Amino acid sequence: MAPTNRQGSGGNDRGKERSVNKRGGTGRGSNTPQPRRVADDNRRGGAGGQPKSGAAGGKDRRPSAGTGRPDRRPTTMRNTERNEREKQEGVRLQKVMADAGIGSRRHCENLIEAGRVQVNDERVTEQGMRVDPDTVEIKVDGMRIPTRPAETYIAFNKPTGVVSTMYDPDGRFTLADYITEFEQRLFHVGRLDTETEGLILLTNHGELSNRLTHPRYEVRKTYLASIQGPIPRDLGKRLKDGVELEDGVARADSFRIVDSVGNNYLVEVVLHEGRKHIVRRMLAELGFPVERLVRTQFGPIQLGDQKPGRTRRLSNDEIGLLFRQVDL
Repeated sequence: MAPTNRQGSGGNDRGKERSVNKRGGTGRGSNTPQPRRVADDNRRGGAGGQPKSGAAGGKDRRPSAGTGRPDRRPTTMRNTERNEREKQEGVRLQKVMADAGIGSRRHCENLIEAGRVQVNDERVTEQGMRVDPDTVEIKVDGMRIPTRPAETYIAFNKPTGVVSTMYDPDGRFTLADYITEFEQRLFHVGRLDTETEGLILLTNHGELSNRLTHPRYEVRKTYLASIQGPIPRDLGKRLKDGVELEDGVARADSFRIVDSVGNNYLVEVVLHEGRKHIVRRMLAELGFPVERLVRTQFGPIQLGDQKPGRTRRLSNDEIGLLFRQVDL
C-alpha cells in the first residue's frame, strides 16, 4: 500500500477541523452582525456640524496630550515579558496540566485540591505551585502525564511491504513515508519484519523507547497468526514450555485459538521476547508455517480498528500506561 498524504485525516491527531461560516451579505438573514447606522449629523454633533446640546461648549472632549489612560504596551512585548517570567519562576501547575490535555484549569485545580496530583512524587494539595515543564514529573492518580509540548507518541498500523526503518537503500517504503506530517525526529519502538502487519509505536522520547524494548521490563506483544490445521490440543502447552530455536529457547506467555474455518485457523500468541521473526520461527518449528501475521497490541496499547497505513496520536491515558509499564 502506497503512502498517501494524511494531513488532517481521521487517523491523525483526532483533531476536529474548525468550521468557518462564510455566509456574508447584509440585510435580513445574514449571520454577520452589521454596524448600527448613525446619522452623520448626530456623529458630528448636530445639524451643520454644530455641537450637540449638552456638550461642554462644543469643546473637544478628548484628553489632551499627557493626560488620560496611557496606551497599552504592544502584545509582543507583554508576551515576551510573560515568557521571561515563566522561565525564571516556572509555570503554574494547573496551566501545565491543562496544556497537557487533562482538562480545564478549573478542573485541574479541583484535582489538586482533592490530593490527586503528585509533583516529583510529592503530593500537592494547595494552589499556586510553579513548575518547570521541561524537568518536572507530574502524576494524576498515580499516572504520569506528558508535560513537554514537543513530546510525540504515535501508533502506526504498518501495512505489509513496509520496512521498519526510516530509510531503505533499496528504495522500499519505510516508516518515514507515513509520518511526514510530524516535524520531530521519531524513534520506532522495536520492529516488525517486512511482511508482518500491525502496531508499531513511534516516539521522540528516547528513554521510553529504550525501556519498552529492554528485556528487563518484559513488555508483552500480542499477535494474530493465520495457520493451517488441524491443531493438536497441546500446541499451546508446547509453545509456553519453550521451543528450541537456533538462537536459544523461545517461550510464549499465552496461546489461544481465536477462530477456525475448516483447516484454516486464526490463533493468538502473546510473548514478551523481541527476537527477529520469533513468532514465525516458533510456529514453523512446530510444523505450522505462518501465512499472515498481525501485531494487535504492544504493552497496554491496542491496534483496535485503526486502518493500515494510518497513524494516530496516543491519548494521555495511553501515554500514562506506557510510562507506568516501564517505571517512568
